[in-house]
Amino acid sequence: MSDKRRIGVYTCHCGGNISDYVDVEQVRDAVKDDEEVIISKNVMFACSDATQQEMIEDIEREKLDGLVVASCSPTLHLQTFKAVAQRANLNPYQYTQVNLREQCSWTHRSNIEKATEKGVKLVKAGIARTRLTEPLTNIRIETKPKTLVIGAGVAGLRAALALADLGLAVFIVEKESEVGGWTRKWGKMFPNNRSGNDTIKYLLDQVKQRENITLFTDTELIEKGGNVGDFSIKIRMKEGETVSLDVGAIIVATGFDSYEPFDGEYGYGLSGVVTLPQFKEMVDKSNGSLNFNGHLIKNIAYIYCVGSRQSEDGDIENPNLYCSRYCCSAAVHTASCVAEVDSDINQYHLYRDMRTYGKYETLFKNAGEKKSLFIRFDDESLPEVEESNGALIVRVNDALDGGEEIEIGVDLIVLVTGMTPRENDNLTNVLKIPVGLDGFYNEIHPKLRPVETVVDGVFIAGVSQGPKTLAESVTSSLSAVSKSAALLMKGYVDLEPFIAEVNTDKCTWCGECEKSCPYGAVEKVICDTKEVAAIIPALCKGGGVCIPDCPENAIEIKGYTDQQIKSMIDVLAKEVA
Repeated sequence: MSDKRRIGVYTCHCGGNISDYVDVEQVRDAVKDDEEVIISKNVMFACSDATQQEMIEDIEREKLDGLVVASCSPTLHLQTFKAVAQRANLNPYQYTQVNLREQCSWTHRSNIEKATEKGVKLVKAGIARTRLTEPLTNIRIETKPKTLVIGAGVAGLRAALALADLGLAVFIVEKESEVGGWTRKWGKMFPNNRSGNDTIKYLLDQVKQRENITLFTDTELIEKGGNVGDFSIKIRMKEGETVSLDVGAIIVATGFDSYEPFDGEYGYGLSGVVTLPQFKEMVDKSNGSLNFNGHLIKNIAYIYCVGSRQSEDGDIENPNLYCSRYCCSAAVHTASCVAEVDSDINQYHLYRDMRTYGKYETLFKNAGEKKSLFIRFDDESLPEVEESNGALIVRVNDALDGGEEIEIGVDLIVLVTGMTPRENDNLTNVLKIPVGLDGFYNEIHPKLRPVETVVDGVFIAGVSQGPKTLAESVTSSLSAVSKSAALLMKGYVDLEPFIAEVNTDKCTWCGECEKSCPYGAVEKVICDTKEVAAIIPALCKGGGVCIPDCPENAIEIKGYTDQQIKSMIDVLAKEVA
């Protein structure tokens, strides 16, 4: 049999998204005479059912052993065309997707000639890689039907209940002596006025009724080994005792901390200046009137966005640039609760932008009907707080009234503080999951893979990922449940085969690859009496950071070998004829 490959190439118009800026006919003609390209076609929509069926028929009829689709981002349709290859009995790892849309047509709209030239090169590079592909097989790992949930707030407890109801064993690890997190401390919560403390009591009661849930308090995770589907875990209790657990997946729901203003920030440190969580507890405990330090409160000012949306150009080190999302709704809901305690209290809301989005807009309307006055200020003119003769005064420029300065005397100032990431350095180091620039845990993709991390089998839920309302936090936790259960309930998980591979003839074990791997996927073994590096397949992510650190050039990535990469570079470096 001939060693020559039989490759099919399909260039997509994408309904004009590509063909309006790239001459797809020229792209097709530029590769059709390659002796290993058996089919070169242009199609209107490569992802359509009709075109997918056409590809399958072509592969089977022409006995193709390689496939190239030049269309949009692999993020959107890589799995689509891998499935096409599989349905045609072609190994899916002998398929290459070329991104003509995002990398070519959308990038070079003003120059069709150059965009076409680049498109030709990209497709030829895809063919060069495909020519050197070999059939690869997924790595299959059997999974244990058990999950570890870290954190026993609302998100963690709700995740545990959902997992248990699916028939999976659940271990909950909570660092504090009581479950419930922040929610346990609060009374009425928006939007339904249900007590936070009652919510936690209900969830805890449900947990106690599930025989397949084990709850550990005063406990923290100290060690993680193994891989997705088969993690070996060690937890340490308050008394110092350690317990070993074997689980198939891990859900991180560690919650948040409330922003602590620095001394002097909007008068923080003065008597009568409190944060929103402190004020919420005060309101929850009130009975018929609102008092602070023995004084009856009749005038309150709320200052919004304290600890959120901070300026990069200010004096704050590592400012929080994000919006905390829940604060506006929480503040206006609290104002309504205050009105229920004492309807004569005047409440002044000093805000930048009111973000009571979606269903929470009714909270804003309700507060306005109960003696809440809303005053907007600009970023360039923030409110100022001072104490004069034992009284608190707030000065603010009303942005909705031509910037007129308003002076308000109040009995209490409430700083509407946002969420900050909880300090979990030890946990982060043990799990090896990435942290974003905002300090919260990072997902792989905010839309397409919103609760998955780069560590297979480790998911993030609730506010450990970023500021959320309680409802959004629960939604996030149930998303993590669905992802983890999908892994565990079928009994196995298939991992991509794009992992590092060591040439033991070249390897002399210097340990550099072990040092560079962030996932602990490299270990030292004995091979024919000499020490060499070995890859733990289930832990390797195929990132390739070990490759440039190897002085013997003894490591490659399956599916992206040095020869394949060089062949693509050679094509891209050539002038287009």
